[in-house]
Amino acid sequence: MTASTQGLRKAITLRYAVALYVSSVLGSGVLVLPGLAAQLAGPGSLLAWVLLSIVSYPFAYTFASLSARKPEAGGIYSFAKESFGLRIATVTGWLFALWFITGGPAVMLIAASYVAYAFPMSRAETFVVAGAIIFSVFVVNYRGIVVSNKVQLAVVVSIVGLLLATVISSSYLVRLENLEPFLPNGLLPVGVSAALIFWSFLGYENVSNVAEEFRDPKKDFHRSILLSVALVSGLYIAVAFVTVGTLAYKSGGSVAPFAAILSNVLGVYGAIGTAILAVFIIFGTANAYMTGMSRVIYAVARDGGLPRVLDHVSKKTSAPDRSILALVGLSFSVLLVFYVFGADLETALLIPSGAAILTYVIGAAAGVRLLKHRVFPYVTLAISLAILPFLGALLLFSLATMAAATLYGRFFQSRRGARS
Repeated sequence: MTASTQGLRKAITLRYAVALYVSSVLGSGVLVLPGLAAQLAGPGSLLAWVLLSIVSYPFAYTFASLSARKPEAGGIYSFAKESFGLRIATVTGWLFALWFITGGPAVMLIAASYVAYAFPMSRAETFVVAGAIIFSVFVVNYRGIVVSNKVQLAVVVSIVGLLLATVISSSYLVRLENLEPFLPNGLLPVGVSAALIFWSFLGYENVSNVAEEFRDPKKDFHRSILLSVALVSGLYIAVAFVTVGTLAYKSGGSVAPFAAILSNVLGVYGAIGTAILAVFIIFGTANAYMTGMSRVIYAVARDGGLPRVLDHVSKKTSAPDRSILALVGLSFSVLLVFYVFGADLETALLIPSGAAILTYVIGAAAGVRLLKHRVFPYVTLAISLAILPFLGALLLFSLATMAAATLYGRFFQSRRGARS
């Protein structure tokens, strides 16, 4: 049996699935967005968090149902292949690649900026810290799904514990009078804040990428979704409530609100605590996405939509080692581009956001076709389409990637006799 036909190891059980879901969704937004949303809408921002917590379930349910129905590596890529054929699936795989190699460095820079907030560093040193986090994610994933699962579970337990400790320790400073007036600027800012924090709930599709490695996908996908949505939503709402109830969001700045909350517990060491928590959270998110996205690249290469050299599984670790190497190498290249050209964080985040939403559109459309007579795929598709216009000109990066994937598929895929 060759490395490329060896297959991926079935090692994901319920607890590891929950860890992957939570770390895929619970990103840097939990530190930043409760404060920013409260600055926009005041206490009324809590309505946005509750609403999006409810709306996130259709997204999660759609992708979990598709994966439980036919567990294959690649997630949305596999759903698109079944629904629309290999060419559309190849486009989806390339969008996933754009999503990771541009979004990964961006979130690493967010983690590094928190470290720089606590320990003043030069711009170059901040980028070195971001690169170090990328490298650590590579090391964990290169050793295989078993090691990655164990690290992910430990990281998620630490994150949840730190967030709960922060919320509980700060709750005595919450004052109900701080919730009044509840809608200081009316209802419109609540809608704006909802659009802002929508990105905090992306990530439920990522676990579908490793569906082939579930031991019992039919049972564990839906159970892990229910547990994960409840846990993530509860943490988001709890942090948002403390942010509003303690008026921490009035401390100013994007990092300061959560640092102010941690200062209730750690005093002058609040900034350091924030930096540590930020690195934990973003490492967890990046580790989960490296696990998921590498399986997408492996699946696309297996079908001829990317160079066949990437269709390789390590005999020792059962990990798609060459796909992992490709993603890490491209991520370092994008990080270097960000450094040389001085890309701002908004641009760095909106480019992968375009790829993510277009991927959701394709995945939801596949759900409409494959999960007949179910309403949630329609809800997911409608929400995804509604978000697209807000991406502006930066959506061109994703459209160019789609065009390149189409050309590659036309000239190379059919010649290689890709399996459909």
